[in-house]
Amino acid sequence: MNKRGVGVAFIAISALLISSKYISAAIFGSGVASWDKSLYDAMLSYVGNTLSTFSVVTFVVGVGYIVWAERENWKGQESERNDKEVNS
Repeated sequence: MNKRGVGVAFIAISALLISSKYISAAIFGSGVASWDKSLYDAMLSYVGNTLSTFSVVTFVVGVGYIVWAERENWKGQESERNDKEVNS
């Protein structure tokens, strides 16, 4: 798998982690008779910040891989142009 594919995979994992935080809070409060914002915020605080932290880390790693791949591609094209100019 190339660097762009790995970057996209990490971003997808990030989306999965952040959505699992909200889904787990909703599942945790599924037995509640009435819902309001403060109750959902309490359920989110019960779930914790670990999933958010891992989500941000995997997102940054994914973007880093994509930037790395684009930079290598750009450098490769630049060196090809320089080689053509030298050979001409």
